[in-house]
Amino acid sequence: MAMDTAATWREQANLTRYQSGMRAGHYESFFVRANHPSKPQAFWIRYTIFSPRRRPEQAVGELWAVYFDGETGEHVAVKREVPYSRCHFSSSEFMVGVDDAHMEPGKLAGSATSGAHHISWALSFRGDAEPLLLLPAARYRSRFPKAKSLVSLPMATFDGFLFVNGRTIQVGEWVGSQNHNWGSRHTDHYAWGQVAGFDTHPQSFLEVTTAKVKLGPFWSPLLTLIVLRHQGQEIALNSMRQALRAKGSFEYFHWQFRSETRAWKVEGTIEAPRAAFVGLRYGNPPGGFKHCLNSKIARCELTLTNKKADGAAEVLSTANRAAFEILTDDEAHGVEIRV
Repeated sequence: MAMDTAATWREQANLTRYQSGMRAGHYESFFVRANHPSKPQAFWIRYTIFSPRRRPEQAVGELWAVYFDGETGEHVAVKREVPYSRCHFSSSEFMVGVDDAHMEPGKLAGSATSGAHHISWALSFRGDAEPLLLLPAARYRSRFPKAKSLVSLPMATFDGFLFVNGRTIQVGEWVGSQNHNWGSRHTDHYAWGQVAGFDTHPQSFLEVTTAKVKLGPFWSPLLTLIVLRHQGQEIALNSMRQALRAKGSFEYFHWQFRSETRAWKVEGTIEAPRAAFVGLRYGNPPGGFKHCLNSKIARCELTLTNKKADGAAEVLSTANRAAFEILTDDEAHGVEIRV
């Protein structure tokens, strides 16, 4: 992007970066997620390109969907895969298609089946928030990190229907987000979190990650990036220097993070029981697979301290509206890999 203006990001946040025939290897996903207004229920739907390194002729399109039901503990996960020749991902407008499933401005529809499980969807979404960049703007043009992600539409409101194993789920005023990520390889090990409206502060939005990457045979330190939109301000603690200074650590299934500048201190926890997660198997373009442990009904508590206002602190919390994902090579997590 020649200029990093809000208008430019509005226009380009959802343009596909993949070019057919790329030999470097590539993954790219456009996904939405949202939570029921009051119940521990959520959905996550993902339209993906996967092209293995040096084998672009084997590129595929993938549809993923998960419905989380924290009341019954019964989560449903499905995946559908088709040759890339049956897909359409536009680099000039927001238009995504995997076979007969589509996503475009304001709406998405599709279906996927895995074994005895089936999810289909017909949803609309709306919102006027500006895109949120997890990385500093210049990093989206650089070679590091290999994986890029942004929130194309924070605080999106969804309406419509899900059909889950024959059950109709009416979606009315569910709040979440529409997102876009891409890269030549997955980040080697990370925790990622998002809250689209806290119980205590319904208009506040959090995007956070703690991650480390392999640099040849060596591991980087853990890097923690935080962007919080709260009461009309965007608190972006996401420069590489700040990410190195920040503190973050995670395990199965608890995460703590903290970052501090002269003006702000942000510290928080995101956690959920093992039963709130589903396991997904992600292909990695350079080869091999990663396990994604995925929950959209996690708990988050965040303390925000304004150091320039006499140290005034606010606590933002939600009981089950947080997204919490862990990407790992470890197979001892005890979460069933569904698809």
